[in-house]
Amino acid sequence: MGLIALPQATPVAYVESRQQPGGGFAEPGGSASPQLTAWAVLGLQAARAQPRPGTLQYLQAHDEGLAAATDLELATMAESVLGGDVSKLVVRIQRLRRPSGAIGPNVNSTAWGILALRQAGKPAPRLSVRYLLRHQSRSGGWSWYPRGQPDSNDTAATVEALRAVGVRGRPILRALRYLRRLQNRDGGFELTPGRGSDAQSTAWVIQALTAARKAAPRGSLAYLRGLRRPDGSFRYSRRYTTTPVWVTSQVLAALSRRAFPLKASLAMPSSGRAGFARSPVWNDRSTRWPHRSGSKTHFV
Repeated sequence: MGLIALPQATPVAYVESRQQPGGGFAEPGGSASPQLTAWAVLGLQAARAQPRPGTLQYLQAHDEGLAAATDLELATMAESVLGGDVSKLVVRIQRLRRPSGAIGPNVNSTAWGILALRQAGKPAPRLSVRYLLRHQSRSGGWSWYPRGQPDSNDTAATVEALRAVGVRGRPILRALRYLRRLQNRDGGFELTPGRGSDAQSTAWVIQALTAARKAAPRGSLAYLRGLRRPDGSFRYSRRYTTTPVWVTSQVLAALSRRAFPLKASLAMPSSGRAGFARSPVWNDRSTRWPHRSGSKTHFV
């Protein structure tokens, strides 16, 4: 009698298997957290899959404990795609705005603030968009905080945020050139020069290119697939395996070729709300981004 080949576990099935009885998601050997749960939701929704019932309620139960701006913004995105009422979370994000245009303390929190607002169907503050454009480095990338070292992850997230409000032209082209310089011979991308390829950086870059309506770089998808383990999860890199639920959730969005904010999934949230509502992009009277001399930016 010949051996029967068992079907290989899928990445979606792996992430789904890490959902706990209380509705949250946990890494192997760890406990559930709203941050990881939000990432799992976004990954599953990007792959057009749904977590089990109880996920939205788990996230909502932890809303009051979200102190960091990025944690609040991440939860807002996840609850939005699940069809939850995020009006109170949106108000909290809007209260984080500073006179400079920053949302929260950093460049990173501003990019995520714009993504969260757009995911919730709300307009992005004009000053916040200008803040991001103003903090693009000479290399074309963005960093976590002002005047920091640019990296692939923050650059990709910022590209997605800017594309979510219709920015195109020179800022996006410069960012994509910066990102492409971080690709290695193995097809993967690295966080910063010299660190080596990893799954999350590669996934971020693919998402940024998807947002810019560009094809995934040659070898990048093959690099990701080469990190897949028999249980359906993905390694962080060829050398290390760590936080497989987080890594796999991020890879799911890249392999599905879906950028943030996620548009309405084929699987409609139980409340009937679409995951990405239509609304004006800007919260001012103008519906177009003003062209400035020097081709700083354009609007589509």
